[in-house]
Amino acid sequence: MSKFFDMPVAKVYPLYVARLERKGRTRAELDEVIEWLTGFDEPTVQRLVADGTTFDQFFARAHLNPNVALITGVICGVRVELIEDPLLQKIRYLDKLVDELAHGKTMEKVLRVPSAATR
Repeated sequence: MSKFFDMPVAKVYPLYVARLERKGRTRAELDEVIEWLTGFDEPTVQRLVADGTTFDQFFARAHLNPNVALITGVICGVRVELIEDPLLQKIRYLDKLVDELAHGKTMEKVLRVPSAATR
């Protein structure tokens, strides 16, 4: 798994952008999802990408959203909530959120915003 941990975010970020744009989504939406998950605003994400920050370094600096436990489901054939390695789980959380965007979920659902009925 260390190949993922040592991989620069810059290697994957443009792939996320390309995938989402093919599906009619935007880079701004990707950045919104990353900010929700990590607390990094768009300029910070761009700086980390430009600096060659690895996923290990990226998530070590992140302040995960307290609602990450609401991210559930399967990504790459594995349930994200059952992943035991904390860093791999964080990477897969990001993958899952990007996947949900690409599949057309509304931003409110992707960001786990409570509906008016549950507030």
